[in-house]
Amino acid sequence: MRRPPYAIRWLAAGLALALLAGCATPGAAPDGERAAGRWEAQQERLEALDTWTLMGKAGLRTPEESTSANLDWSQHPHYYRMLISGPFGSGRNLLEGREGRFSLTNAEGRFEAATPESLMQQQLGWSLPVSSLSDWIRGLPADHSEFRLERDDSGFPQRLEQDGWRIDYRDWTEVDSLTLPRRLVMEYDDLRVTLVVTEWRPTLDE
Repeated sequence: MRRPPYAIRWLAAGLALALLAGCATPGAAPDGERAAGRWEAQQERLEALDTWTLMGKAGLRTPEESTSANLDWSQHPHYYRMLISGPFGSGRNLLEGREGRFSLTNAEGRFEAATPESLMQQQLGWSLPVSSLSDWIRGLPADHSEFRLERDDSGFPQRLEQDGWRIDYRDWTEVDSLTLPRRLVMEYDDLRVTLVVTEWRPTLDE
C-alpha cells in the first residue's frame, strides 16, 4: 500500500472505532433544522479558536488491517500535546510541539526531530499530518495549500479535499455555543481514517 505524504496511520488507529457512531445533523435549531447562516455566524470564532482539549477515538482501516486507539489532544497557541494510547500505539506515545521543537516520549525514551511528521515516522513507522489536522478538526481548510470545499444546504462543511486527502464531515456537536465536528472520515487512496470526538473543551475568549 502506498502511504500518503503524511501517513496518518497513527491517528487512523483509533479512528476505526469512530465508525460505530451514527450520522447526525449539526447544531439543530429549535424547529429541528439547522438555521441558514449559522456556519457563517460562527466561522470567525472558529478561526480564532486556538486553545482546546479534545478526547476521542481514532481508527485506521486498510485492505490489510483495521486497528484503533484513544486520543487525548491539548492545543495551545505555542504548544500542543497529543497522547495516543491503545493497541495500534503499542502503549502510550506522547507527542509534543513547542515553538518549532518536537518530541515523542514512550517506553523506549524521549526522541526529537525537525518536524512532528518525521519524528513519528522514525519512531512509530507512520505519521500524522498534525498541522493540517488542527484546522480540519475545526471544520476549516489548512492555509498552506489549495483545497476544494463542498457545503451542505445550511452552509456547513460537508466534504473537504486537500493535500490528496478527502475529509467527510459526518456528525457535529454543540459546545459552548459553537457547532463543532464530532465525526470525521478521512481517506487517502485505500487508507481510511475515522475520528470520533467524545469530548470537546474549547477555550473561548470572553
